[in-house]
Formats: sequence, structure tokens, C-alpha cells
Amino acid sequence: FPLNVVVFPGMPMPLHIFEERYKEMINECLSEEQPFGIILIEQGSAEGDKNVVPRRIGCTVEISQVERLDDGRMYIMTFGQNRFKLQKVDRKKRPYLTGSVEYLELNKELEGGDDKYDRLKKLLTQYLEHLQKAGEVQFDVLQLPTEIDALAYIAASLLNIENDKKQSLLESNNLQKIVDYLLVVFQKEVSLLKMKPAEDMGAFSMN
Repeated sequence: FPLNVVVFPGMPMPLHIFEERYKEMINECLSEEQPFGIILIEQGSAEGDKNVVPRRIGCTVEISQVERLDDGRMYIMTFGQNRFKLQKVDRKKRPYLTGSVEYLELNKELEGGDDKYDRLKKLLTQYLEHLQKAGEVQFDVLQLPTEIDALAYIAASLLNIENDKKQSLLESNNLQKIVDYLLVVFQKEVSLLKMKPAEDMGAFSMN
């Protein structure tokens, strides 16, 4: 499912399904209890473009909720699962893109893991607290992941940065580099939010 968005493991992703080809895809996934993949678009459009070109690395998502409308459209809630690399694309097998994929492993070696987890969790909590004061987000710190890789992916998904930069984080197999980058960026974001009047904060949603 090529989209103009980068999905990380653990990230919630609501979707409105209205094209016939994607209705077929979602119904097939539901009947077979299978996930599907979301990949950032490299060239083309998300809607009605059968020649769209996706990036090579994306994330599988699991369907957790489905709301069916009378006209056949669907609203679904999905959650990111596993990173994968697209090895081959098939544009003929189905009306939607299919392909062969390789699941990617993350190198979780991390110097000072516990300390960096605590630092990232603290910065992420401060970041969300400032946004919560603006009335644009609600969160429970107890729901934040206890594993550093899961916390890093949630933090990456919440950053207001370009899709190309998010894609580079998704593509990285090195947790050390991901966490070090996030610590620097969130430190800057929290410092900026502390200086910014609450009424100047833009709209934000964890979804």
C-alpha cells in the first residue's frame, strides 16, 4: 500500500479505504488474517496511480479494527509490526501491488542502554506534556513502551520532520544511531517548546 507516510513498528495508522483495489486487498487480509505492507511513495500518487513507485523499505501493519460503511468504504485502524525490504514488485498478479519481501533485523546493541532509555523517555514525556497543554494530544506515560527499540520507533513517528528523514530512520538497522539522533532532536524540540507560548502550538495528534 504505497502512501505519503512513513510507518514505524508500533505506530497506529488509521486508514480510509475507498478504492476498489484496496477494498479487495483489505478484505483478503481480513479473511486470511494477514498483515499488509505500507511503503513511502518515491514517485507518483497514492490515489488512482497504478504506476506508483514505492521505496524499497516499508513496514507491515496489522488490522485491529474495521468500520464498514453502506457504500462499501471502510475505516480501519492498523498498527505497525515489522520492517521489510521489497525484493521484487508484481504489478499483474492483483489489482494492487504485490511483491516478495525480506524482513529486516535491527542491531539492538546499545551503549548505555538503560541510561539512554531513561533519557529518551524523559524527553518524549516532556515533549508530549507540552503538546497536551495545548489540548491537542492526550497520553498516558504508563503506556509508553518498556523496550528501547519500541520507544525509539514511537518517538520517531511523533517527530515533525520530513518523510525522507523518517524514511532514513526506518531504513537504519542500527539502534545506536537511531537513539543518538532522537536524543539530539528531542532535546532541541523540548527546548523550543519551553520557549513557545501554548497558543502558538499547532495541531497535533498521536494518530
